[in-house]
Amino acid sequence: MRAVVVDAGGTVRVENRADPALPGPDGAIIEVTAAAICGSDLHFLEGHYPIAEPVSIGHEAVGVVRDIGPEVRTVAVGDRVLVSSVAGCGRCAGCATHDPVRCVSGPQIFGSGVLGGAQADLMAVPAADFQVLRIPDGIDTEAALLLTDNLATGWAAAKRADIPVGGTVAVIGAGPVGQCAARSALLLGAATVFVIDPVEHRRDHAAAAGATPAPPPAAATVLEATSGLGADAVIDAVGTDTTLDDALAAVRVGGTVSVVGVHDLAPYPFPALVGLLRSLTIRLTTAPVQQTWPELIPLLRSRRLDVSGIFTATLPLSAAADGYAAAMSRTGGHLKIQLTP
Repeated sequence: MRAVVVDAGGTVRVENRADPALPGPDGAIIEVTAAAICGSDLHFLEGHYPIAEPVSIGHEAVGVVRDIGPEVRTVAVGDRVLVSSVAGCGRCAGCATHDPVRCVSGPQIFGSGVLGGAQADLMAVPAADFQVLRIPDGIDTEAALLLTDNLATGWAAAKRADIPVGGTVAVIGAGPVGQCAARSALLLGAATVFVIDPVEHRRDHAAAAGATPAPPPAAATVLEATSGLGADAVIDAVGTDTTLDDALAAVRVGGTVSVVGVHDLAPYPFPALVGLLRSLTIRLTTAPVQQTWPELIPLLRSRRLDVSGIFTATLPLSAAADGYAAAMSRTGGHLKIQLTP
């Protein structure tokens, strides 16, 4: 099969690899029909996460079930499915909460060097009853791909931000996760959602969905708009030292900062005393992907939640290197790129 790999030098290429074997009696083999490039995939290219040998990457995929183990009950060969980006064992007390991050054995992410990547012709999925969901009627390919990670992450970020109805929210970062977080915040009752990003076309996407766009820093925009009070909630969808500082400066006393941006491996110097004296709530989360599906799918099917326009390009798998180059530029007009094997 073909698989997109990245090496230690940050070079992306499509490589021929052996077809994956069925990963146990509870596993499945999925023929990938669409995958997506995620912002967190770019950390491998940027050198934030060191790798010793080429890694098969990607963790967002939909496809068709081609083989299942004898213990699989919820899907059958031929079903069109989506696959959670985060995997758990599916059997422990943590997975019983439908949050793979709480897996007692430890969560695993596809395409991170342990589980094979989703940007491939085929992917092996362990604990398929937990990881895989038959795509419901009314959910198109783009929405299904977003349900594997970005939408689940943005939704979780907004829910964990303690947004008061009629409140003010600032979302730092207008990539796909930030776009999903902004739309989720509006749906959850925020009256004003500022979306802060240095890239104009990303701000334009947010504005088209009802947000109020602004260039960074967030604190300058939010404090001016709120007579110095700050936002009720700030969602950091970037996760750098600079954006974390900005989030803490933009939130009001007693407010909440919800962080879903992926930081690098360097420690962040958290201003604990400032947070204590301002009575702030700080939450950091990897999305409980499976836990979000019962909420998000009805909202998508009823069109209460609209995720159109987040995908801006579709390329064949063979052109993955071009897709990554466009994603890395962040200024070429692309927001999220789909790859089709």
